[in-house]
Amino acid sequence: MAKPLFLCMMALLFSAIAARGAENHTWELREGRWLEATRPATGPAVPEPMLDRAETLLRQQDPKAAKKVLLAWEKDHKKSPARDRCIFLLADVFYQQDDRFKSFFYCDELMDEYPESKLFQAALQKQFDIANAYLSGYEDTFLGMRIVDESAEAVQMMWRIQERAPGSPLAEKGLLCTADYYFSDRDYDLAEDAYNFYAHSYPSSDRVPQVKLRAAFSSLAQFRGVKFDATHIIDARAQLLVIQKQYPELAAEENVQTVVDQIDSAFAKKLLDQGEFYERTGELHGAVYQFRFLVQSYPNAPEALEARNHLGRMPASALAEAPPPPASGYAPATEPSADVGGR
Repeated sequence: MAKPLFLCMMALLFSAIAARGAENHTWELREGRWLEATRPATGPAVPEPMLDRAETLLRQQDPKAAKKVLLAWEKDHKKSPARDRCIFLLADVFYQQDDRFKSFFYCDELMDEYPESKLFQAALQKQFDIANAYLSGYEDTFLGMRIVDESAEAVQMMWRIQERAPGSPLAEKGLLCTADYYFSDRDYDLAEDAYNFYAHSYPSSDRVPQVKLRAAFSSLAQFRGVKFDATHIIDARAQLLVIQKQYPELAAEENVQTVVDQIDSAFAKKLLDQGEFYERTGELHGAVYQFRFLVQSYPNAPEALEARNHLGRMPASALAEAPPPPASGYAPATEPSADVGGR
């Protein structure tokens, strides 16, 4: 899925949350538990022997016979108050027959036509189970072989669930499953967006610390090396420092400081690489600036020793430039070393 489509989905989800704010199917997190808002009660159940028979057949894993019973019942009961139950049982039929897409859309039909049905939550759960199975590696069959990967469609299913029931526990789980899928599939830009969207949408969740850590690692994974743009690694470092401050126990458990040290080492290498590039191309003032910035920011790094050696070979005209100001850019500024640039 392209990133613009993903961002469009998030925007649509925000619109759905706003639009459905006054509707019945909403959930609230109270004292660590998701509680569904009160809905008007549905009428009393009407005895339906044929539906009972179909349900028994499904428990016996006989979806073909159950389907025959259900289609016969539906033909003569288009206006029945029990039709939502028939639709749900048909979704179960197709689920057992391994037609997961048709099962998913029968659940959609139930929730579209009977939003007050007592089966609404069960249908939503079935949709989540279908989408989650696809994201977890379940494949459809082709010529009798399980070779059809439906993970891209599963992501859209998860977003459909979130649009259907924004704020629900399944919507929360679906978003996290989507983010984890992107992360495991090494689609790190979408993973970062999804994790950040989760942290923004569910700030009270106890999963937020781990989610923020995953977002930082997703950003870090997009850094391609010292010769490329450093935006992602800069963002990752900033996020990891926040995690160290807000969640020190998690940071210690996940060795976040070691990762920060590795990032700083990569920064030092990048500064050295930039300085050497300027030196090779005759941009000596730029080279001096980069070498001094490296020594100033990472005085104890091995690259700082190389930078000092480069500075020792620079002409006086290049060294006459003012030293770089105490700046961030790559890392929080440190006190300038006494021998930066030999000045």
